[in-house]
Amino acid sequence: ALSVRAVGHRVVHGGVHYAAPVAIDDAVDERLAALVPLAPLHQPHNLDGVRAARAHFPDVPQVACFDTAFHRGHPFVHDAFALPRALYDEGVRRYGFHGLSYEYVARRLAEVDAPAARGRAIVAHLGSSASMCALREGRSLASSMGFTALDGLPMGTRPGQLDPGVLLWLMTEKGMDAAAISDLLYKRSGLKGLSGVSNDMRDLHASASPGARDAIDYFVERIRREIGGLAAALGGLDALVFTAGIGENDAALRERVCDTMQWLGVAVDARANASHGADTGGLVSPPGARVRVWVIPTNEELMIARHVLGILGERADA
Repeated sequence: ALSVRAVGHRVVHGGVHYAAPVAIDDAVDERLAALVPLAPLHQPHNLDGVRAARAHFPDVPQVACFDTAFHRGHPFVHDAFALPRALYDEGVRRYGFHGLSYEYVARRLAEVDAPAARGRAIVAHLGSSASMCALREGRSLASSMGFTALDGLPMGTRPGQLDPGVLLWLMTEKGMDAAAISDLLYKRSGLKGLSGVSNDMRDLHASASPGARDAIDYFVERIRREIGGLAAALGGLDALVFTAGIGENDAALRERVCDTMQWLGVAVDARANASHGADTGGLVSPPGARVRVWVIPTNEELMIARHVLGILGERADA
């Protein structure tokens, strides 16, 4: 008979305290609850699942696996904002997210392209939630996301990079309070707000609306700018990896991004890209390309399972 030996949970925010998966007890639950304001779309639901599982399986180990943990080794310059140091000490810093995805992709990259995995790679996790990460020797060096999951690339309903002065203007000129601004930034911006059509890239591709075109153009441009910035942080680039829903499945978007980055040595082979690298093990760049471009499907669930086994002291060979 099947039995539940442990339960692994994806928890978006681990704050400054957690740089690795951890067994959950009441103290951990309380500490994670304090982080809800930093991830209001995700953390409450993550904790609902934790509490339900703890209640239903009271004698079974529960393990929290964090989307921020993979980024906790960032150098100070990629971890801090130019604010008074006391705020950094209180936890106002760049956490980065999608860490479980990046950790899995980093391991897969080591299997399919060991030289790039030992060198400089950028991973683009492009989905309804989107971010990018610079990897040096398989470790996170810098991420496009910051204190919350609002920063960096535009997303389905979130704006990405935004001048903080816009928020001050919304407060003083529009009379918007924190709740109204939160609703705007988390639910009504990004591809949805910019296009006026949808937060789904498939809908935008199918639409004849100028707004849909503008939203796609903006998404591509911000990806290009982030690649440039992360490549500068790395001091060059050996591989670019696309993952997550859009990254894995949108060949047209990959082509648009890469065709404008040839100055960096990035290019795609049209046939391999159209098939998402089906016949090349995920490689979609031309033979001999200076920067190898990969499509690597992510698997956050498998990464969580491996971490749970690690907490239990068992090997994770899958």
